Amino acid sequence: MACRLADSMLLSKGPYHKPIRSQRIGAHCSSGICYLKWDKLPQKEIKRQKCSHRNRTTFIQAIAVPVAPSSPDSTEYRKQLCESYGFRQIGEPLPDNVKLKDIIDSLPKKVFEIDDVKAWKSVLISATSYAIGLFMISKAPWYLLPLAWVWTGTAVTGFFVIGHDCAHKSFSRNKLVEDIVGTLAFLPLIYPYEPWRFKHDRHHAKTNMLVEDTAWQPIPKDEFDSSPLLRKALIYAYGPIRPWMSIAHWWLVHFNLKKFRTSEVKRAAISLACVFAFMGIGWPLIVYKTGIMGWVKFWLMPWLGYHFWMSTFTMVHHTAPHIPFKSADEWDAAQAQLNGTVHCDYPSWIEILCHDINVHIPHHISPRIPSYNLRAAHKSIQENWGKYLNEATWNWRLMKTIMTVCHVYNKEENYVPFDRLAPEDSLPIAFLKKVMPDYA
Repeated sequence: MACRLADSMLLSKGPYHKPIRSQRIGAHCSSGICYLKWDKLPQKEIKRQKCSHRNRTTFIQAIAVPVAPSSPDSTEYRKQLCESYGFRQIGEPLPDNVKLKDIIDSLPKKVFEIDDVKAWKSVLISATSYAIGLFMISKAPWYLLPLAWVWTGTAVTGFFVIGHDCAHKSFSRNKLVEDIVGTLAFLPLIYPYEPWRFKHDRHHAKTNMLVEDTAWQPIPKDEFDSSPLLRKALIYAYGPIRPWMSIAHWWLVHFNLKKFRTSEVKRAAISLACVFAFMGIGWPLIVYKTGIMGWVKFWLMPWLGYHFWMSTFTMVHHTAPHIPFKSADEWDAAQAQLNGTVHCDYPSWIEILCHDINVHIPHHISPRIPSYNLRAAHKSIQENWGKYLNEATWNWRLMKTIMTVCHVYNKEENYVPFDRLAPEDSLPIAFLKKVMPDYA
């Protein structure tokens, strides 16, 4: 809980004692907000500071006196959290009597409508932007290659979003078309479409539920304490390399058929066969035409760029110090999907290439909303449920908060940072705190 020491220094001016300089410092304590109170105190509690002005001598008496803290549900408290965490708005708690169906029913029917022209327009945008990126890579001098890789990695993320729509049955009315387009869209990412779809459906069904959510999870305390080697690995994974941790998720979750239900195995195996066929044919062709360095330039670096966005987007969508993960017996669908999801604005070119995937709250209210209707749906949600929304514009303070604070699960605080639990092992977190900008 925030605490403040205000007016910690007072200087004399002329015959009147008038404050002309003040200093504020922030802290955390359990007693709430504290201010310095200038008043008469018992002599034994006074620490006197002599201040002289000409021939005058004045004694100033000060003590920190607790003042009632802002309520966690108050507007002022949420504004303080916004400033601290890099948010534009932190929503009020959703009333317990609001159900997910109430929010879905408030949406206009047209936002659920599939438009084939808009759907294939998104394919055209991604294919064109990806082709432009490959052309840029082929022509760029070495010192401009990073810019070409950023563009191409962002463009190929658009393919993921198209496959994502197909998996949610919001791309086409034809299920076979969705399966084909989704599989093809995922191939440049060597992502198996059906295994991802099965796991991702569970993420929507169990958003921000402890253990059950298949996306980002707080680290359990017993896991963090289980071994020094694992502890150090987790500190790096949730610290400096967190923007690429979706690579570990991609590999560990989607390629092992034992992780799927019996009814899912056949479709998962077909997707894996497609991915391995792409790797077995596509990679050798790239190497044959451009060499190993060409494979690095044209495929690996854009792929790493895609995983940067994949990790970053999913982090920001559901991770913040004030957003709780709850056990199954406490979990509520409406609170998790509306209160536990973050809308984050990125630069326009990213939003266009990634088909508005970061207009994410309506997508969690109903995954059946096509990506090209997400903005209209979000506008409706703002009009009807706006005070409950978490909204931000991407900034460094937001990322710094997630990467240096949101680590180990704690029921009371939501997250406990690594450096509070194991400061001697948390040099990577200290490094991030030092080098990451704090601009909001």
